[in-house]
Amino acid sequence: MIRLILPLLLVGFTIYTLIDCARTDESQVRNLPKWGWILIIILIGTVGPIAYWVAGRPKGLGGPKPKRRILPPDDDPDFLGKL
Repeated sequence: MIRLILPLLLVGFTIYTLIDCARTDESQVRNLPKWGWILIIILIGTVGPIAYWVAGRPKGLGGPKPKRRILPPDDDPDFLGKL
């Protein structure tokens, strides 16, 4: 049973990493061009996806984004400075 589960998990991880790399914006991929990471993920097997997650994936993509607080005009220093 373990002989079947482990290869399936590795193939799934590789496919997930390939899709993640393909959908990431070219300007956010680190250390190599996007096409280079895609080739590494496909050609190197298990080490390629791990290398992408360690060295190529953009940092700071997870987690909630801080919301910008909207100030009313009478509390906004930029608005008051323009008066």
